[in-house]
Amino acid sequence: MNQQPLPGASTVMTMGIISIVGSLICCGPFAAIFSIIGLSKAKSAEKMYNENPESYSGFESVKTGKILSYIGLGLSLIMLVLTIIYFGVIIAMISSGEFQ
Repeated sequence: MNQQPLPGASTVMTMGIISIVGSLICCGPFAAIFSIIGLSKAKSAEKMYNENPESYSGFESVKTGKILSYIGLGLSLIMLVLTIIYFGVIIAMISSGEFQ
């Protein structure tokens, strides 16, 4: 039987990688958007694979992309907390008069 590639598998992997790279390098909390997109695409790809597993290949990419999306989401949330703490300390220093 000829298997075709699972639709959306490469998208899930790409969104997972972008979410990790984005959260570490530039965007921080905004990379969570890519994680959410990757997780929603992974859900639809898993549903399609579970309906007819013998006709699709590339389910490993979906699992890997899903893991990468979870890691990117976690890193994005950590960066969000650190950003809130950073600006909170700056506002506290300005309001107390220690930062001039």
